Amino acid sequence: MQTLKAADLIYLFKSWKDLFAEQREFLIALDGKVGDSDLGITMSKSFAAAAEALEAEGEAAGIARLLRTAGATMARTAPSTMGTLTATGFLRASKAVEGRDALETADMAAFWRAYRDGVAERGKAKVGDKTLLDVLDPIATTLEAQASAGAPLSDALKAAADAAEQALEATKSMLAQHGKAAAFQEKTVGLQDAGATVGAFLIRRMADFVASR
Repeated sequence: MQTLKAADLIYLFKSWKDLFAEQREFLIALDGKVGDSDLGITMSKSFAAAAEALEAEGEAAGIARLLRTAGATMARTAPSTMGTLTATGFLRASKAVEGRDALETADMAAFWRAYRDGVAERGKAKVGDKTLLDVLDPIATTLEAQASAGAPLSDALKAAADAAEQALEATKSMLAQHGKAAAFQEKTVGLQDAGATVGAFLIRRMADFVASR
């Protein structure tokens, strides 16, 4: 599959729902080391609600509207910091792909660039602060490079997922600058960032989903 259509997006959200249900306890434990242990609950709850909302909308709604529905549903269902950031990402992405019936590599680059910028603005973070942004930034830049090189969508997403996982590993050496984790400072060194883990999960599942269809 070298494009992602509205029907595919609905199934992708179902796959994300399953992913975060599977990873719920892992994310709770990871977040609990320097946070408030609610990340696994937030992600499983918000993606379950979003998947249900998209299925109710149906593919006729189109990609942009489905993404708006996902973002709005997440914001309403899980109004925590991470829930709000994730919702903002999808809402911004919806604007970037407005009018598109199918997402190719360049469209996906625009999707993730808008997602990245939305999270940066809403969370007031910068690269290196040990947050979700540290994974979103390489996802966006990798997809833009892949689009410029004319790479097919499946190859581009795989490259972006690989870059995200390398960036996630790099968060272990960083000092947390935001949220409750920031209070722990030195204790956060050696730990991968929980929010960045979510970003790496998202792009890897998207890459695997596209490759398998």
